[in-house]
Amino acid sequence: MSQQGYVAAPPYSQAQPGIGGYQGGFGAGPAQPLYGHYGGPPQAFAAPPAGMMKSPVSSAAGMPPPPASNQYNPNVQQNGAHPQRYPAPPAASAYGQPLQSPYNSMASMAPPPAQQLTNQMSSMNLGNYAPGPMQSPPPPTSSVAQQPFQTSLPPGMGQPQMPPGPQSPHMSPQMSPPQSPLASMPMAGPPMAGQQMAGPPMAGMGRPFPGPPPSGPGAFQQPGPGAFQQPGPEAFQQPGPGAFQQPGPGAFQQPGPGAFQQPGPGAFQQPGPGAFQQPGPGAFQQPGPGAAGPPGYPQQAGQFGGLMTGPQPGMPGGFPGAPGGLAGPPQKKLDPDSIPSITQVIEDDQVKRGGQVYSTNIRGQVPPLVTTDFTVQDQGNASPRFMRCTTYSLPCTADLAKQCQVPLACVVKPFANLPKNETPLYVVNHGETGPIRCNRCKAYMCPYMQFIDGGRRYQCGFCNCVNEVPVFYFQHLDHMGRRVDFYERPELSLGSYEFVATLDYCKNNKPPNPPAYIFMIDVSYNNIKSGLVKLICDELKTLLENLPSEEGMECSAIKVGFVTYNKVLHFYNVKSALAQPQMMVVSDTAEMFVPLLDGFLVNYQDSRAVIYNLLDQIPDMFADTNESETVFVPVIQAGVEAFKAAECSGKLFIFQSSMPTAEAPGKLKNRDDKKLVNTDKEKTLFQPQKGVYEQLSKECVAQGCCVDLFLFPSQYMDIATMADVPSHTGGSVYKYNNFQVEIDGEHFLRDLRKDVQKSIGFDAIMRVRTSTGFRATEFFGAVHMNNTTDIEMAAVDCDKALTVEFKHDDTLSEETGALMQCALLYTTINGQRRLRVHNLSLNCSLQLSELYKSCETDSLINFFAKSACRAMLNQPLKSVREILVNQTAHMLACYRKNCASPSAASQLILPDAMKVFPVYMNSLMKTAPMVGSTELSTDDRAHQRLLIMGMGVEDTRLLLYPRLTPLHNMDVGTETVPAPVRCSEERLTDAGMFLLENGHSMFLWLGQAIPPDLIQSIFNLPSLAHLQGHVCALPELDNPLSKKVRSIINGLIEERPNSMKLHIVRQKDKPEMVFRQFLVEDKGLHGGASYMDFLCYVHREIRQLLT
Repeated sequence: MSQQGYVAAPPYSQAQPGIGGYQGGFGAGPAQPLYGHYGGPPQAFAAPPAGMMKSPVSSAAGMPPPPASNQYNPNVQQNGAHPQRYPAPPAASAYGQPLQSPYNSMASMAPPPAQQLTNQMSSMNLGNYAPGPMQSPPPPTSSVAQQPFQTSLPPGMGQPQMPPGPQSPHMSPQMSPPQSPLASMPMAGPPMAGQQMAGPPMAGMGRPFPGPPPSGPGAFQQPGPGAFQQPGPEAFQQPGPGAFQQPGPGAFQQPGPGAFQQPGPGAFQQPGPGAFQQPGPGAFQQPGPGAAGPPGYPQQAGQFGGLMTGPQPGMPGGFPGAPGGLAGPPQKKLDPDSIPSITQVIEDDQVKRGGQVYSTNIRGQVPPLVTTDFTVQDQGNASPRFMRCTTYSLPCTADLAKQCQVPLACVVKPFANLPKNETPLYVVNHGETGPIRCNRCKAYMCPYMQFIDGGRRYQCGFCNCVNEVPVFYFQHLDHMGRRVDFYERPELSLGSYEFVATLDYCKNNKPPNPPAYIFMIDVSYNNIKSGLVKLICDELKTLLENLPSEEGMECSAIKVGFVTYNKVLHFYNVKSALAQPQMMVVSDTAEMFVPLLDGFLVNYQDSRAVIYNLLDQIPDMFADTNESETVFVPVIQAGVEAFKAAECSGKLFIFQSSMPTAEAPGKLKNRDDKKLVNTDKEKTLFQPQKGVYEQLSKECVAQGCCVDLFLFPSQYMDIATMADVPSHTGGSVYKYNNFQVEIDGEHFLRDLRKDVQKSIGFDAIMRVRTSTGFRATEFFGAVHMNNTTDIEMAAVDCDKALTVEFKHDDTLSEETGALMQCALLYTTINGQRRLRVHNLSLNCSLQLSELYKSCETDSLINFFAKSACRAMLNQPLKSVREILVNQTAHMLACYRKNCASPSAASQLILPDAMKVFPVYMNSLMKTAPMVGSTELSTDDRAHQRLLIMGMGVEDTRLLLYPRLTPLHNMDVGTETVPAPVRCSEERLTDAGMFLLENGHSMFLWLGQAIPPDLIQSIFNLPSLAHLQGHVCALPELDNPLSKKVRSIINGLIEERPNSMKLHIVRQKDKPEMVFRQFLVEDKGLHGGASYMDFLCYVHREIRQLLT
């Protein structure tokens, strides 16, 4: 197919090409729901429940209809699940109509009116991933109409009824996926009344969308003539044998020739030419070449397809598709299995590429997903663990880039941890002369340099300058023109390596000293009373034994120092010669200085006895304090001064529990104002206070002083300002609200241990060079930029990633491709100056289809998350969300227009590599920073915004799509972890136990009907009712289930950059609300559309762009 788009295919359709799948035809498909195309071919379609459909055809629930039938019966919508829909009321306007409420009009985004949705959906066919035609629904006779997105609520429901309209009856059906069984489940919750489908999309949705009032009672009435009406016999019902009936002419397309359906024998009828192609007789039709999407929903017919009518006032469902209750039998909802699923995409990639060796010798090859378990063999391009791009095939011209609007960016994680089975980076030492570089562009020697003239000269791959090869570096070329020592030199044959830097690369041309760590503890009343100070002092005794050290070193070269503070600072002399530590107090916080040089920063091994003594004394020394005010900026200034005096770089670990209110530089006052939320001034809540904080960041970066902040707030702290220094120095911010030692202590200590022990480089400066034709223009990360090219980081650790955006400044060539080199100069924990170089080569193409084929959704969403988090400092959130939706629609519309094979406008066709992009994008718009909700604390929102800025691809992916794993039915005899399920309430079961984690929060959810023996095995309690609140760890019990559950939880905590506190939530308990906001495919608690509604909305936007 041309690219694989997803088209929605009709359910039974055969597998589309390119999609692996099960057998085509109607055979039964796999049982589980698959995404059609995702998984493969569609499932068999189950029939709707009996009784529902008219068509004789399938009655049984799971059977596919007999082949004879028409393509599909309309009623049965693909999924069978919804059988006939009634026609929906007329929409107010057809699909295309403008939204009445634009997505964002509400504070949150509101979705389009229902009708559009539906119809969109229907038209979308979302499901449609496959190309089948949609049929129109059967006549309303059946009672059930399932309208998927329901169109309106029944009259009694509070919404007025709407007159019927052109909707298509089945509108939604198409949505449904092939699977039927599920289909019948309500989406969530009872279908009836007011349920919203998925709820309004963003907050604020409650408001109705305009729509015509419904008409009579049934509301769903059949539309009028133009509607689906069933024009003639063939109309709705298709006469064919049990076919699914075909809608009438105007309806969903009439079967007429180009229509969607032609009733042919069992085919799915063929849509118009080019459209989905018509399948053979029994087939479901295979989509056209590019079209194919997975099979999935049938397509809806165009606008008239079902339109949704707008919700009526008061409609609960506010979002368009809200399901309202229909009058009549309960309605079913759209089948969510028919739309692309992230868990399925992850599983498919693991099956296809897991356990394999990924060799980096091919330019522009797309690596396995970050979630896939694979081994990298460096053969000339950097490992995807260090660099991942949004697309591996850049458009050759700026015009093409502008046309598709796919951002061209690379996410660089220069210090990424490598698994034990991959070779660490080689260190190249050229002695006094230092690394070999191009004379013109200063790029470092790498595999993209072409040796010529018998090996005496080389041409730079970045700027094409011809350079002389230094005498000591000369080597003959072989018959291929390659140097004879090619494989002996990492810089010629590998994508990533390090050079030992010479004194020219050091400050003041002298070798650096090893870095130092200073622990700065807030000893104000709150921290003493909570037991935090004692907890930190006890932990440091063992933690300091594990300071990071270079491989092969007996002990760490890092020096340590200690400061305690409240309104004044206390420095400690812990020189090894002393019997007792000595304290020196600095009370003049306006002019900060370090009162002692010798004895403040010491080697832990030498001064261990004195340090132990100090750590025992600190909690007692301040036990009777009643000082509750603290300073903050002077604490960081003291650290910078200490590093200056010692001529070293390093890191400050600051433990602070309140906003700095004491008279001193950097004093803050409470500026939290919930009235600003959802106004144009909301951005000020996230902007740091300028002045002393901005200056302090610059001083820290200049000295190589990284700041890590551990916050223990009980109220507002102005994290936007306090975390400004860490966020510009490569530091991290950890936050423990309402800290209690017994509940949060272990969580905090795990974070502290990870933070102290992780691999890190100091006093770093990075530059990204590119070959001619494009260049790096924007940089997003926990970094400081003094100019437009040098990225300065006081420190960079294994979890920090920088996202770099590229723009064209000329035309790129398909032959030479595009090259980039990321060079990082830093000081090791031993005090050695090194250069770490990562090289990557990409393809260039004049065909947009190549760009879309080699996109990587996970990197794209990392870029969008960071750019949105930066944009919210300068623009209203509403504008930021609009830009995100518009760009999503533009990217997908460009694909549809230029790369997909022709098909009905009603189909939503997504590029295979981006089919789950809408899920992530919708989730991004529901994250705390992006949702204007007064229920979320400003500090939590500011904290998450800063976290996102430093995240790598795997971290943003997990944050935006948490991992939900069922633990109640796993095989305890094996090591394997159960496969995750989709992040939706529908996947939870009353008798189940599920683990949800997103890298920062972790929940163990217990269904209300969970068997007592499970509770006994895990908690050693007779039943769920005996479980008390605030259990934050599972008891260590000696049974296989308990051991396996604990090993899964501990494994995840170990694997993620941050530790996570385990929250145990019971179904229907109040704390469950917190858990539900992580079910990102559902409607957001604080506003935000469900995935299904968002997809419809985006589809509507795409159609508007295309028309």
